[in-house]
Amino acid sequence: MKRSGAFFLAAVLTLLYSASPARSSCRDMDVARNLLISPAHAAEADAIIEYFGHNFFQITTRKGTKVVTDPLAPGMHPSPYLTPHVVTVGREHPNHNYVELAQGNPLILRGLAYHGAEWNRVSINVRDVFIYNVPIYQRSFDTALKGAAFIFDLGTLCIAHLGDLSQTLTPEQLKQMGRVDVALIPIGGIFTMPPQTAREVLQQIKPKIAIPMHYRDNPYILAPFVQGLPTRRPENNTLIVSKSALPTATEIVVLRPYDGRDYR
Repeated sequence: MKRSGAFFLAAVLTLLYSASPARSSCRDMDVARNLLISPAHAAEADAIIEYFGHNFFQITTRKGTKVVTDPLAPGMHPSPYLTPHVVTVGREHPNHNYVELAQGNPLILRGLAYHGAEWNRVSINVRDVFIYNVPIYQRSFDTALKGAAFIFDLGTLCIAHLGDLSQTLTPEQLKQMGRVDVALIPIGGIFTMPPQTAREVLQQIKPKIAIPMHYRDNPYILAPFVQGLPTRRPENNTLIVSKSALPTATEIVVLRPYDGRDYR
């Protein structure tokens, strides 16, 4: 009986974490690993992106899958109550790896191994999301440290969380990332890219929407990043994204961090 129960659990987990999304939005078929092409998607919301400060977001897909990125330890911003299906960690630091915040025993995907000493390869389907990572470098007191960017392929929409990226992308990194619709991009300098380098990365990946992060809500850091670029500033921490309604050229969307009052 115990053995049959174990086989049943394994079967459930296989279905949960291996079912491919309808099609690949991020990468070509020879790279994206056995993903099937479906008819054109309807004009509807493909993702809800919620910002909780620093590099901390929750992405909710059209089918209700919830992905939390770089959960932030209490202190810098109010902590929300979240019950995600999966959590990704791009850096082993309390500003990025406070997985205890996520309720409900989600799957934890770490971009680094051995306490950040080595990269950890991630390439997995979780429900309707294909999640993979790209090795990057972050900066710490003039020393390059390993970090990880995570790409979320929702089938119709490609979202890239660039982690603590500190430099422009190499051709190999660009190839691994693929076609990015929405970029969550650090602009703070010191440990990440300064605003001008972040603008160069926008030119490299050409996302339709870019959401700045890791700048501690400092308007003096934000100003040179958005200068001369189409910019929206919603009054809350939430952005609803539809593939069919994406802008033709890169638009900056400056989300307000979660304030502890308006979370559903």
